[in-house]
Amino acid sequence: MRAVLDTSVLIGADAPEDMEVAISVASITELHFGVLLADDADERARRADRLAAVEATFDPLPVTVEVARAWGRLAAAVAQRGGQPRRRQTDLAIAATAAVEKVPLLTHNVADFQIVEDLVEVRRP
Repeated sequence: MRAVLDTSVLIGADAPEDMEVAISVASITELHFGVLLADDADERARRADRLAAVEATFDPLPVTVEVARAWGRLAAAVAQRGGQPRRRQTDLAIAATAAVEKVPLLTHNVADFQIVEDLVEVRRP
C-alpha cells in the first residue's frame, strides 16, 4: 500500500487510479452517515451507490489497538496544540490508520491536518 485515502477523496471524482491505496473502516462510517443524512431520495440513492461501490472495491483497514493508540496520540496532540479533537474524531482515526501503516494520507482537506503535520504525512491526491 502506498497511501490511505481520506473520505474526501472517496466522495470526489479524482481518486488516484495508478496507485496502491487503502481506506480506513472509519471512512465507511462517514459514508454510511452521509447516506442517512441525505435529505432527498435522489441524493440518498446516489450516496448509497457510492457507498456500495466503495465497499465492493476496498477491504477497509480496521481500527486495531495500534491504530487506537495512534488515534489517542493524535487527539492529545490536537488538544495540546489548541485544537478541538472531539469535532475531528473520525478524521483522526483515518489519519491514525495512515500513520500506523507508515503511508501518506491523501485528502482534499490538507489544512484540517496541519495541526498534526509533524505526526502524519498528509498530501493532496
